[in-house]
Amino acid sequence: MTPHRWVMKAVGEPMVQETLTLAAPPAGEVIVEVAGCGVCHTDLGYYYDGVRTNMALPLALGHEISGRVVQAGAGAEGWLGKAVLVPAVIPCGSCDACRRGKGTICPGQKMPGNDIHGGFASHVTVPARGLCAVDEARLQKAGLALADVSVVADAVTTPYQAAVQAGVCPGDLAIVIGVGGVGSYCVQVAAAMGARVVAIDVDAAKLAAVAQNGAGKTLNAREHDQKALKKEIGEFARQNGLRSREWKIFECSGSGAGQATAWGLLVHGATLAVVGFTMDKVEVRLSNLMAFHARALGNWGCPPELYPAALDLVLDGKVKVAPFIQRFPLAEINQVLHDVHDRKITRRAILVPA
Repeated sequence: MTPHRWVMKAVGEPMVQETLTLAAPPAGEVIVEVAGCGVCHTDLGYYYDGVRTNMALPLALGHEISGRVVQAGAGAEGWLGKAVLVPAVIPCGSCDACRRGKGTICPGQKMPGNDIHGGFASHVTVPARGLCAVDEARLQKAGLALADVSVVADAVTTPYQAAVQAGVCPGDLAIVIGVGGVGSYCVQVAAAMGARVVAIDVDAAKLAAVAQNGAGKTLNAREHDQKALKKEIGEFARQNGLRSREWKIFECSGSGAGQATAWGLLVHGATLAVVGFTMDKVEVRLSNLMAFHARALGNWGCPPELYPAALDLVLDGKVKVAPFIQRFPLAEINQVLHDVHDRKITRRAILVPA
């Protein structure tokens, strides 16, 4: 395979293939031969909506990367030959924020497909710091290919970090709004942590999928207004001996409607985790946070130190990825992006170099 990448040159214009020359990586960096790279809602934001990337175009997008280290710079030789996940957000590890365990707000962080060239390519050069080793024996036992776990690098780890940050515990009531993509894994992560999960979406097929994978109750927002949703969830809590307060609410839809729904579900002591991204603006009454003594948390990526535990959930079968992914050749990237954007592809698309 000739090393190559597909780059975005302008908003909405077809991606263009470029040939790569694989120069020796700098100290502390590695070259990863890409096994697979997931297509994320964020990629669509750059490509269709004109969300600005930190690196000037042309740029290879893609930040859900799995692969194998084929070259290593000085100090990173121990990674050579290993199967890995590349963190979607790679903190520098040495700044004040990183030293205090706040890598998600590191000012020197690198995000593939935003700050540096990403994984819509055959090879990608990335910092070795934060790489997550993939146990290939466990991967095979789980019936998964290395490409399949590329989605762990964002679609699984991001809701995992949100659940950890929100303090999800056994006996909690977790509500996930938007259960396609990241939301489908958020349902499973919260369930794996011991919560009872209510899933909300407007797509009956997505709700049916999570009903088989962690959701104790599903609600179609097209069939319930805000008041009815809250009443149904309250009744579910009562019937299952769960608290009527302190709900953990995860907004994963990345839509204005989803965010409005999430805000409307605030109860006393609730935690609202904003996981999805949208350019939509939502009008809310911030005083609800005060009145309910609730909290709202942002959620940017996932610290690399949490990746092994999130990957364990997948390799142990507690979080299923196979029912929610679909592989496509990287060469079909333009059609795949179009079909994902038009919702013709309902599973998480993974682009595989060939």
